[in-house]
Amino acid sequence: MGFLNWLTSGSGGAAQSLKSQIQNDPYYRFQSLEEIKLAVSLGIQIDVNQANVDDWLRLPGLSIHQAKMLTQLSTSGVQFFCAEDVAAALGMSAQRIKPLEPIMRFCYYDPESLVQIQRVNLNTASPEELAQIPVMKPVLARAIARNRITNGNYKNVVDLQERLSLPSKVTAELMHYLNF
Repeated sequence: MGFLNWLTSGSGGAAQSLKSQIQNDPYYRFQSLEEIKLAVSLGIQIDVNQANVDDWLRLPGLSIHQAKMLTQLSTSGVQFFCAEDVAAALGMSAQRIKPLEPIMRFCYYDPESLVQIQRVNLNTASPEELAQIPVMKPVLARAIARNRITNGNYKNVVDLQERLSLPSKVTAELMHYLNF
């Protein structure tokens, strides 16, 4: 009986524990290709064009630097269509990424789609660009830009909320439109 069959057959407390951990822990870092196969058999996939750093770090062999780079590329609009694209972005051979392909999901997202929210970089956008965000009032856009000039770039949405004393409702509406 192979490793995957042993794990999925339910025999052994350790096997059930691993299966449960993989199913229930969204930050579980896979240790081997066998664990990747188990995750795939459980229906787990990583949408590479929507993946964040934590998603990428689940894959064995990827460093924090590589995970950040892949996330920055997809956030900036680069789309990955196959494992070879991911390998090229990382500057490595496709053979190193190919074994991870079963857990990767390659979806296409149309940047012109009305369903897809276009995120704005809060640290580079002008007040006019910020004011184009549907829930952003012009006075808030100017305050964000002024505060950024005075106090430096925003680290994240929590930093934005604290620096401008934004109500939680405003922060909740804005967070879907921003990146940093």
